[in-house]
Amino acid sequence: MTASIPLLPLDNIEQWETRAVLKKVAEAHRYLAELKGVAASIPNEAILINTLALQEAKDSSEVENIVTTHDELYKANLFEEAITSPATKEVQDYAVALKLGFQAARQSKLIRLSDILAIQQNLEHNNAGLRKLPGTDLKNARTGEVVYTPPQHADEITALMDNLVQFINNDELCDADPLVKMAIIHHQFESIHPFYDGNGRTGRILNILYLVVKDLLNLPVLYLSRFIIQHKADYYNNLQAVRDTGNWEPWIAFMLGGVIDTAQNTISLITEMKSLMANVKHGIREQLPKIYSQDLLNNLFHHPYTKIDFIIEELGVTRITATKYLEQLVEHGFLTKQKIGRANYYINEPLCKVLIAHS
Repeated sequence: MTASIPLLPLDNIEQWETRAVLKKVAEAHRYLAELKGVAASIPNEAILINTLALQEAKDSSEVENIVTTHDELYKANLFEEAITSPATKEVQDYAVALKLGFQAARQSKLIRLSDILAIQQNLEHNNAGLRKLPGTDLKNARTGEVVYTPPQHADEITALMDNLVQFINNDELCDADPLVKMAIIHHQFESIHPFYDGNGRTGRILNILYLVVKDLLNLPVLYLSRFIIQHKADYYNNLQAVRDTGNWEPWIAFMLGGVIDTAQNTISLITEMKSLMANVKHGIREQLPKIYSQDLLNNLFHHPYTKIDFIIEELGVTRITATKYLEQLVEHGFLTKQKIGRANYYINEPLCKVLIAHS
């Protein structure tokens, strides 16, 4: 049976902000505030945006069974010819869509329909836009059974998306806590299922953009995909339970639990990265004072795998100088040198270990 989705806000927001939910909201805000502060302590924001966006792209794609490895991803960032699997290309596309969405949201402090369409277009490389043709069902991957049929008619999908965009951007429509609203927005978006492809990944990007728009974070560093992978059955069961029963509390509590768990993990990750940066900075200044610069340090943490061209571009040095810097860093154990074909690349192994441990 095709779902009938109510417009937002619902009449009774007390059903969203129950006592149990509000208790979790307070805890989630506490950890988000701590995460916001820790993220601000990294001197170059591009380091976090780049490394964590790639991490999220990998995890979010894995929810959709698009699987690649850290090694494949980092190599693909170095050399186009290193992209050997379609999954790696899809994950790269996700990272691009995420960063472009963040730039738009940070600038306008809004999430417009055009932004949502652009994210999906960057993910799927088509401009099909909102669904216009009937025939979309969500099926159990194992049994093939239809578990949910979203709205089928183009007019209804357009009306629901227009309503959702208003709900996202106009706080006068509903004074619920923004974290509660994030859970509602995510549920509504996944229930509308507005696109032929890319709904899950677009919906997960919207979560982080909403936190940035609401100033709960300055940078896109809280990604729920890892939590969703770890609790995949609960995620889908809670999502469907709201449609079946109208009971929102378990779903909102689940999403808030995801914010708490993910914020704690990301605080730990960024703290470890910061400590590692401090150690590497101290080590290079002590052992290689002539080549040390903040730009060089930033490069080594911006790119878990770096190469001569990145050093030339980001430090403004010649190819000979860039090569000399990297060879000295290898000699002193700060980087490990590897080869693809005739090209060298250089791995920040301690950083890779930290990133993999938190994925």
